[in-house]
Amino acid sequence: MKKFCLLFLLLPALGFAQLNSATAQSEFKKVTEVLDLSLASNGDFGTVALSFNRLHGLGKSHRFRIGYGLRFTSAFGSNTDYRTAPARLTSGSQSFAALVSEDIIANIDTVRFPKTQINSFNISINLEYALSRKFEIGINIDAIGFSFGATQTGTFIANSPVRSSLSGSAQEAKPTAFNLLLVSDSDLGSLNSEAYVRYRLNQRVSLRGGLGFQFNEYTTTRKLTFENDRFRSKNAMPMLAISYHF
Repeated sequence: MKKFCLLFLLLPALGFAQLNSATAQSEFKKVTEVLDLSLASNGDFGTVALSFNRLHGLGKSHRFRIGYGLRFTSAFGSNTDYRTAPARLTSGSQSFAALVSEDIIANIDTVRFPKTQINSFNISINLEYALSRKFEIGINIDAIGFSFGATQTGTFIANSPVRSSLSGSAQEAKPTAFNLLLVSDSDLGSLNSEAYVRYRLNQRVSLRGGLGFQFNEYTTTRKLTFENDRFRSKNAMPMLAISYHF
């Protein structure tokens, strides 16, 4: 996620070079609306996401686009480890320094769930750049929203069983209800993001392929070690999608 955040910050440079071109022509639509269905999986963990996005072209050529969208994501896994989530414990920092900070292993415990399923509905931020009429590259990331799903029971595994009598105990947890994009481990809840290459089959239909990155979070019904009740799973997965352009 740290590398993805850096890419997210740098991608606009691809488009702003186009803004100053005096010879640029209006080759692309100024406003594009896209309905999109994506699938991602790494074997034990996967997502299905349905989104609607509105992209606005900038500059004379409209090659660089920035936009927003609504995305519903259903994430599911088996035998998935959810680790201590709060940045104050994982890196000791809740600022941009968390992007490059090493994990504090001694603070990180785990809840292992035999089965998980979290549904999230988020507003997304979208950036895209048209390399040609056939190929485009882009990234998107969820910004804010909410999650819901069934209560799950997992096994709590303390990093140091000596310091926690709860290690090995069964713990109930529900999906963290509120989702918010902040900085790396300071994020809250469940957030979906993608980096992709798009290929236009025709004016209306396109295919996307790339990397999906999923943050998913459960909140246990009781406070555990370090007075923490939030546990997160991070999954990077190959992603494929089909899109319809209005």
